[in-house]
Amino acid sequence: MTKYLISFPSEAMVLADEELAAAGVDSRAVIEEAKAAGVYIFAGGIDEPVAPVLVSADGAVSGQIYPGSRLNGGFTVLELPSREEAVKWAAKIARACRCSQELREFMYDPAS
Repeated sequence: MTKYLISFPSEAMVLADEELAAAGVDSRAVIEEAKAAGVYIFAGGIDEPVAPVLVSADGAVSGQIYPGSRLNGGFTVLELPSREEAVKWAAKIARACRCSQELREFMYDPAS
């Protein structure tokens, strides 16, 4: 089976406060559904107030990340039998979050 990344940038989720709470409930329900279906790997949101850093091979840490690099918002990783199934799950998450989702496929890694 293939692992898929389903994600959205934080600026895509423009909701009124009362709708934000409902979106949280609905999105957690989809995650529970994915867990029950045995396809859930990981999900979470980037803690945006914590600045990213770049770590080099010698362990040096720099506040300058790669130019154009940007990761924010929320994401889910699911392991699914087909891209068609991934699209179905992405649509469920889009409904729950009230915003469209980006879908990416991880390359096959026999060790994972």
